[in-house]
Amino acid sequence: MNAVLPHLTAGLNALAGLLLLIGVTLIRLGHRRAHRLVMTAAVTTSALFLLAYILHHLTAPVFVFSGHGVIRPIYFAMLVSHVALATVVTPMVAITFLRARRGAFVQHRRLARWTFPVWLYVSLTGVAVYVLLYHIYRPVLG
Repeated sequence: MNAVLPHLTAGLNALAGLLLLIGVTLIRLGHRRAHRLVMTAAVTTSALFLLAYILHHLTAPVFVFSGHGVIRPIYFAMLVSHVALATVVTPMVAITFLRARRGAFVQHRRLARWTFPVWLYVSLTGVAVYVLLYHIYRPVLG
C-alpha cells in the first residue's frame, strides 16, 4: 500500500489542480451550476488527497532528497513553500466552499480570489515535489 500512496496522492493533487482551472474557467464563462459541480469535485478530490497523504506519512519511512547541486535548494524552497501554503490554504478552501454553499457569494468571491492562486500553487508544487522525489531523484531512506 505504501508503494502506491505517493502516486495516488500525486494523481489526486494533479486532478485537483485541473479541476480548479476548469472551475475558474466555468465561472468566468457564467456557468454557475457547472462551476459548483466542478468545485465540489475539486474539494472532494483535495479531501481524498489529504487523507491519503496523512496515511502515507504515518506509515511510510522518511525519505531523504538525493538531489545535489543547484536542484537541492530549489527543491527545498519549493517544498517549504508548498507545506507552508498548504497549511494556510486548507482552511481558506473550507471557508470559501462553505460561503458558496450558504449563498454568501460576495464574501465567497472576495476569498476565492486569494484561495484560487494559493490552492493552484499548492497543487502544482505538490506534483513537482513528487516528480522530483519519486521520478528524477529516487528516494533514499533517511
